[in-house]
Amino acid sequence: MSSVRGVDVSIMGRELTIACTDDEREALLRSVDYLDKKMREIRDTGKVVGAEKIAIMAALNITHELLTTDAGGFDIGDFKRRITLMQEQIDAVVGDDQNPLFDRVD
Repeated sequence: MSSVRGVDVSIMGRELTIACTDDEREALLRSVDYLDKKMREIRDTGKVVGAEKIAIMAALNITHELLTTDAGGFDIGDFKRRITLMQEQIDAVVGDDQNPLFDRVD
């Protein structure tokens, strides 16, 4: 079993350290790249302002993609567990709405 390590990532210029196993590192980096791309696309339209609103719109878009895609053998339970873990880690980093991370607009 792989040990858990912190992986430094950047999403829309915000630096985060996410804990994951060595086995999950590559998938995490692909996920970060995908999320970063989606958030930048939303930001670049100019219709949504603020990192928090952009993150919510990206989450909605990705959720829509997930729910409208044929899972065909995909372990949805494992996926849900990973999403829950990531959400808990994000909540731990972001905290509340007073976090200065959301006050900046690139």
